[in-house]
Amino acid sequence: MNKQLLISEFLTTPWALMPERMQAMAGVLSRWSAGQEPSDETLFQINSDRLVRSTRKQFAAANAGSGIAVLPLYGVVTQRGNMVDDISGTGSTSTQQFTAALRQVLADDTVGQILIDIDSPGGSVYGVAELATEIVKARAQKPVVAVANSLAASAAYWIGCSASEFYVTPGGEVGSIGVWQAHFDYSKALEEEGVKPTLISAGKFKVEGNPYVPLDPEAQSFMQSRVDDYYNAFVKAVAKGRGVSVNDVRSGMGEGRVLGADAALEQKMVDGIATFDDVLAQMQKQVRSSAPRGASRLRQARDALALI
Repeated sequence: MNKQLLISEFLTTPWALMPERMQAMAGVLSRWSAGQEPSDETLFQINSDRLVRSTRKQFAAANAGSGIAVLPLYGVVTQRGNMVDDISGTGSTSTQQFTAALRQVLADDTVGQILIDIDSPGGSVYGVAELATEIVKARAQKPVVAVANSLAASAAYWIGCSASEFYVTPGGEVGSIGVWQAHFDYSKALEEEGVKPTLISAGKFKVEGNPYVPLDPEAQSFMQSRVDDYYNAFVKAVAKGRGVSVNDVRSGMGEGRVLGADAALEQKMVDGIATFDDVLAQMQKQVRSSAPRGASRLRQARDALALI
């Protein structure tokens, strides 16, 4: 497939992603379509067991439920397949595999709290609502805290809002509440190359929005309706997670822009400004405060475990 067509196919998916970050992903696709396939060390799949084991170092807990599991949400969010590209450093996190890892730590008796470490520009809308629902359900079993360290934009912000508490680092950013989709019209370029595609299809709208013809008003209207549907779901999730009205989200919170820590706190987009270490220390403090009276400092220290 022509690399430009490959990229356009990729971009026609609805995205809750900072548009400027798509360029890096497009560069990865261009190299792959040109035959620069990633090596096994560069592109890798991580099952739920490896995701947990590779992102936390487990220590022996003195009491069950005293551990803190740190789950990373790094790079572009996609429904399936974690990956890293060695040239651009671009990576992704699978919502499906993250959910499996979340369920695993929920079932772990040594884990009493969960910390989601987010550094992501967002990603595909597919699987995001489902992951957010999983996190809300998890809060009924164990405290779930999220920290933007240092970016939680678009789909990643959607996910962060599902935690019971949400923080941003002093130099971090959150927001980019919105959804977008692209259409590429290659008809003139193909005509200049002497190429005339003929699409054979069945179904009135089967090839609607294809890149070989200009986008007609009816197709554009339908694409807009899809974007609006995802945006409405996004806004409702943020409103529920942050305890504000839908109108507050639509008319504030950056209106599609990312905001720095101070502005985000002022807009009630986060619960506080703190470094990752500060958030972790506060969670450890909660473990110590709930320790049985008379417990030694050594015992309390052992109870306040960080599974990193």
